[in-house]
Amino acid sequence: MAALRVLVGVKRVIDFAVKVRVAPGGAAVQTQGVKHSLNPFCEIALEEAVRLREAGAATEVVVATLGTKASQETLRTALAMGADRAVLAELAEGAAAGPREVAVALAALARRLQPQLVLLGKQAIDDDCNQTGQILAAILDWPQGTFASRVSLEPGAVQVQREVDGGLETLRLRLPAVLTADLRLNEPRYATLPNIMKAKKKPLEVVPAADLGVPAGPPRLRLLQLQEPPPRAGGEKVESVESLLGKLRHAGRI
Repeated sequence: MAALRVLVGVKRVIDFAVKVRVAPGGAAVQTQGVKHSLNPFCEIALEEAVRLREAGAATEVVVATLGTKASQETLRTALAMGADRAVLAELAEGAAAGPREVAVALAALARRLQPQLVLLGKQAIDDDCNQTGQILAAILDWPQGTFASRVSLEPGAVQVQREVDGGLETLRLRLPAVLTADLRLNEPRYATLPNIMKAKKKPLEVVPAADLGVPAGPPRLRLLQLQEPPPRAGGEKVESVESLLGKLRHAGRI
């Protein structure tokens, strides 16, 4: 079998179990002292890549991210889940990046590593942009399959089943290609303690983001303001359907 390398792009996000608070000034969320983890959709993308390697369809899984030094912890988690090696496109402390900057870094890594398949999560749970995979495919001029719910490799191609508004759509893309993972693609495995220990010895390369062409300065996508949702009002019990309808009409709901 010809060597088939899979590049998986991942992101470090605030853990979904953490109560997110808006930082003073309303331009960001509080990140100091807050637990971070691997983005859940990125976990799904990584799991699919590892399964392809375990099935003999792929020979190597490389995981990569754009971030500060703290992102090394996220990459170690990905290595513990089964990736063979990792690359950190390192940003300076305090620097920020949007989907375009991430796509630029991944495109440069794709040109360097020559993968036949790039897998990403369809979106990150912090900004919900759902843009990085599409921008990356445009930069590389590669076919793309977004919202993948099933992936199967063929000689020189990949077949992707994706979820659309009207149901399911099946695409056959020539390799190399970019895919983004949907929720129902698989259920990611947990990183076991032995694999966590082994991950400490796996190679993790650190490359300055500037060396990959990531532009300096603030990202093109700028966050203007964040607001916490208003406190949820308490419920009220009514005695009858007529009373419920009356209250809904009074509130202008119907």
